[in-house]
Amino acid sequence: MAQPPDISETFVREVDENLRRDRLRDFFRQNGAWLIVGLVLFLAACGGIIWYQQHREKLAEKHVEQLAQIYKDIGTGNTAKVPQQLDELSDANSKAVRATALFTRAAVAIQQNDQKTAIATFKAIADDGSLPDAYRNAALIRQTALEFDQLQPQQVIARLQPLAKAGNPWFGSAGEMTALALVKQGKPQEAGRLFAAMAKDKTVPDSIRNRSIQISGSLGVDSSAALSSLAQ
Repeated sequence: MAQPPDISETFVREVDENLRRDRLRDFFRQNGAWLIVGLVLFLAACGGIIWYQQHREKLAEKHVEQLAQIYKDIGTGNTAKVPQQLDELSDANSKAVRATALFTRAAVAIQQNDQKTAIATFKAIADDGSLPDAYRNAALIRQTALEFDQLQPQQVIARLQPLAKAGNPWFGSAGEMTALALVKQGKPQEAGRLFAAMAKDKTVPDSIRNRSIQISGSLGVDSSAALSSLAQ
C-alpha cells in the first residue's frame, strides 16, 4: 500500500512564507497609490508644523524688536506712529507681545489725555479670555480706576468682588476701591471693616495699608494694631 508523501515542517513554512509574500504584493498593488499619497501628506504635514514653529519664533523675535524700538521712540518723544504700531502688535500671536502692546497702548493714551481709548484698551485686555489672569486682572483694576467716578457704587463692588478678598494679589487696589464704593453707598461700617482688613494684611502695599489705617479709624473701626507691623 502506497505511503502518503512526508510533508515536512520546512515545506509548510516555505508555503506559508510564499502566501504572505503574495498577499503583501497584492496589497501594495491594490493600495500602493494611496499609501504613497498618505506618506506624502504626512511628510508635508510634518514639514508644515516645523516651518510654522520656526515662523512663529522668528515673528516673535521681530515683534520684540519692534516693541524695543517703540519704547525707544516713546523715550525720545517720537510718538507720532506709536499708537498705530501698537495697534498692529495687539494682534500678535504671542500672548506676551499682545498684552504688552495693549498695556503700552493704554499708557500712551493716558499720557495723551485720551481716557476713552485707555479705558477701551484695558477693557479689551480684561475681556480677552485667551490671556493669563494676571494680565486680565491688572487691566480690570486699571479700567475700574479710570472709570471709578462714572460708575455706580454697586457696579464697582460687583466688578471687583473676586479680587477684593484677603489673599488675592490685588486685594489692596480692589479692596480700596470697593471700600470707597461702600462709603458712597452709605455703608461706613462695612467699608471700615474692609479698610481694617487691608491694614492688617502684610501682602498689601504699605501705601495702601497706611491709608487704610487712617480711613478705618475715621469710620470708627480701630486698626492701629497694624502700625506695629508697618514699622518693622
